[in-house]
Amino acid sequence: MAITMLYPDSRSEQLDIEAGVFGGDVTLINPRKSSFDAVDLNAWQSCDGIVVARIPMDKGVVPQLKKCRIIVRNGVGYDNVDLKLCGEAGIAVCNVPDYGTTEVADTAIAMMLAFARGTAIYDAALRQDPTANWTHTHNVTARRLRGATYGVIGMGRIGTASALRARAFGMNVVFYDPQLSIGAELSFGFTRAAKLEDLLKVADVITIHAPLTPDTRGMINADAVSKMKPGVFLISTARGPICDTAALLEGLKSNRILAVGLDVLPSEPATLADPLVKAWQANEPWIRGRVLLGPHSGFYSPDGLTDLRTKAAQTACLYLKDNKLINFVNAEFLKNPRP
Repeated sequence: MAITMLYPDSRSEQLDIEAGVFGGDVTLINPRKSSFDAVDLNAWQSCDGIVVARIPMDKGVVPQLKKCRIIVRNGVGYDNVDLKLCGEAGIAVCNVPDYGTTEVADTAIAMMLAFARGTAIYDAALRQDPTANWTHTHNVTARRLRGATYGVIGMGRIGTASALRARAFGMNVVFYDPQLSIGAELSFGFTRAAKLEDLLKVADVITIHAPLTPDTRGMINADAVSKMKPGVFLISTARGPICDTAALLEGLKSNRILAVGLDVLPSEPATLADPLVKAWQANEPWIRGRVLLGPHSGFYSPDGLTDLRTKAAQTACLYLKDNKLINFVNAEFLKNPRP
């Protein structure tokens, strides 16, 4: 059976890894565009499956998918895919939940350590003047981590990996995750917060590992910031719209928040329209050393990228060739799958 797979916005110039997974009886289309309109309409209409990164799979796209049986979100989150609309069209939606876990967890810990131990700010100061800046005083966010409380929002695979790393530093772990089954905290040996507010008021470091949902969008807003323990580090490697960056900026100005580390932003790529980005780039003395930004790259390592590409292709291949669904995220909406 001939199969056509569409990779509309792949970052990879060649789909060599994917070709190895699918085999020779699959045609791979790889336009590497950034929008629906930039991809030939026939590619959308004729494909049997899609592996998508950033292009929204919404009402502007789904009606054009005449043959598509499966959409695989090339990552963990799938907030750019309309699960209900796809299900009603008979299209299964899957994700890749088991790649990049260690890389993203390591990124959160790396940001925490950069603030606590001053590695980034010391390097920047010494580059400017290695003699005059030979001093510890540039690290305005230094703190002892042993005995501090590490607050995790979202205790999934990445959140758990992050928490285990923090515990190795002698930190106490508290987490908030209303989706996690009752009693799961007993197997971890962590403390569960019944409400977000309970975590905010005790955590010295808050790290966000939650998916973007209607409940988490804007979760970290001005009200949440007002409830945080003064002097907190706030770190997010999850999804940008979970945090209101204007609220984070005000938290920094008031010193409620000591440091902010973001690998994700509400609008990507970063622009100076974001007040936090603008203040960070201006790098005035009051904010210097207190903000770290990343280009949504926490997932990346050569090994992690290979895992992502391989697992996404395997997920699509299993369904299209063997009718087996794994990492299936729209089961509640898929009543009549396309044959």
